[in-house]
Amino acid sequence: FLPPSYTESRKPMSLAEQIAPLLPHLRRYGRALTGTQKAGDAYVRTLLEAIIADEAILDRELDARVALYRAFHTIWSSVDVGMADQEPLSGVENVVTKRLAHVTPVNRQALLLTAMEGFSNQETATILGVSASEVAMLVDAALKEIDRQIATTVLIIEDEPIISMDLEQIVRELGHDVMATVVTRDEAVSAISARRPGLVLADIQLADGSSGIDAVKDIFARFSVPVIFITAYPERLLTGERPEPTFLITKPFLQSTVKAAIGQALFFNAQESAAA
Repeated sequence: FLPPSYTESRKPMSLAEQIAPLLPHLRRYGRALTGTQKAGDAYVRTLLEAIIADEAILDRELDARVALYRAFHTIWSSVDVGMADQEPLSGVENVVTKRLAHVTPVNRQALLLTAMEGFSNQETATILGVSASEVAMLVDAALKEIDRQIATTVLIIEDEPIISMDLEQIVRELGHDVMATVVTRDEAVSAISARRPGLVLADIQLADGSSGIDAVKDIFARFSVPVIFITAYPERLLTGERPEPTFLITKPFLQSTVKAAIGQALFFNAQESAAA
């Protein structure tokens, strides 16, 4: 249970000394899992009380961090700390919490342990008491649950037919609806007048010489919406002028890159959450 740097020449670390540096990470995990820091800390406190009562709750054959999270999983799965007066969160944190709350608990745990806490599939399997192959399936299921929550309508502003067809395919494979594919700034403005998109994929240089940047500025003048710029001219967005490119993909692109950007843009979009 001692860290790898321990040698026989050193004085063995106490259990408290081993656990203390790990607690900030465990508190972060507890907050993400339960929804608030208050609730997460209540479970961490319950775990520490259990360790004081019986150190055997920690498997001393395991890596210290894996053992601690495994014990936390046992507590979280079996104890109700009765947090009825949780304090509400705000902003992006609230968006993420609400969406994670709708993911099946064990799927959510697998996703948080691997994506946020950085555990390997094998370590996560040890913590959750499942096989490594099951962890991969749980994470995939969690991501699909999140995708279903954030399904939306997408406006594509792209003048190259092959690329626009590729983007349409990616969008539909993710379960979203393509509300329109336009090739000029004026067409973009016309499209949003008829229907409000939940996401915009925009090229910069358009068919009639107009600018995708200006098209997005026109959209922002009416409402807020997440935008992903996909362009062969990324330097045109590095001027310090708005709209700032939160998501910028350079052509040629990988489908996996576009998919990841779409997922992130929608997952952290407060406007979508408020409308849900």
